[in-house]
Amino acid sequence: MQSLPYSQFSQELLEKFGRKRVPLCGTIEVTRRCPMNCVHCYNNLPLYDGARSDELTYEEHCRILDQITEAGCFWLLYTGGEIFSRPDFLDIYTYAKHKGLLITLFTNGTLITPEISDHLVEWRPFAIEITLYGRTKETHERVTRVPGSYAQCMRGIRLLMERRLPLKLKTVAIEPNKHELWDIKRFVEDDLGCEFKFDAMMNARVDHSLSPLAVRLAPEEVVDLDLKDSKRMSALKTFCAKYTGLSATAEESSQLYRCSGGLYSFAIDPAGKMAVCGLTQSDACDLRSASFKEGWKHLVGIRQKKVTRQTKCSACDIQALCGMCPVNGELENFDPEEPVDFMCQVAHLRARALGLFIKPHGECQYCKE
Repeated sequence: MQSLPYSQFSQELLEKFGRKRVPLCGTIEVTRRCPMNCVHCYNNLPLYDGARSDELTYEEHCRILDQITEAGCFWLLYTGGEIFSRPDFLDIYTYAKHKGLLITLFTNGTLITPEISDHLVEWRPFAIEITLYGRTKETHERVTRVPGSYAQCMRGIRLLMERRLPLKLKTVAIEPNKHELWDIKRFVEDDLGCEFKFDAMMNARVDHSLSPLAVRLAPEEVVDLDLKDSKRMSALKTFCAKYTGLSATAEESSQLYRCSGGLYSFAIDPAGKMAVCGLTQSDACDLRSASFKEGWKHLVGIRQKKVTRQTKCSACDIQALCGMCPVNGELENFDPEEPVDFMCQVAHLRARALGLFIKPHGECQYCKE
């Protein structure tokens, strides 16, 4: 769930400057270490894992921040692992604030203290997002697999709310917590008065382990959740009116990547490897031996990659409803061009729920159902 919150103004900027390939927004994973061991997580490592020794230093982070702002970046997401697993994270964050960046923080909330909260009041982020995995302690900790994590998360939420920091809450909809999804939503929106969202589109881990897929909901369950949320359905209808039913140009159809990576966004992992997004370690540029400018040029080059074969995705005009991309294919099928069956089925079920016409697009079994 690594999406940045853009205002209408920034959306217009993206549309204006994206074609010029300006790195307007970026994601930086400061660590993959985390005190929790969530069943669905795509990248977490144990808190005291040896990966700590490979993480960028404070000085390396500062150099990269100097270079990304010089290149035009103004939206930045800090994520992990758990960002506060790094004792020096607030130093890195404060330096980024000095650079004038609009910063969103993703955290699980368990390591937030009064001192951290007070610092965030002084150096206010654009947004803070915490994932609440259950309405009850039992469900939350069934997901995190760490006793005491529910109380720690709720303490972090309260500390941020008491200081009126820009907090948003979210969850993942997976097998262990699906029965409490609407209770979580009511608690967050009605009791806490916070903005809430959920995501059911789980993917494999960045190390290619398929373990998170064991708790992924069935496609029918994903769409059933859509149908039960009136705001979500309204947003889907608005989105579809703009982005579905569009025929790709010959040039677009030949491109492997159609996302924002290398167009106006980038992702940097804890070791300084820069790639099109945080879900892939392929085709990365090492910012320890290269400048950000060189890394961005590398990503622009990656964007020039062409497909090597036609698939049922090539002529599909409801792709916007599934989110299939080369990284999903790479993680789940070990092939960036191989369609992910789960995403294809979700897209077709959503299209039918919305009453959309599905244009035939090759050998697709879900068009025939």
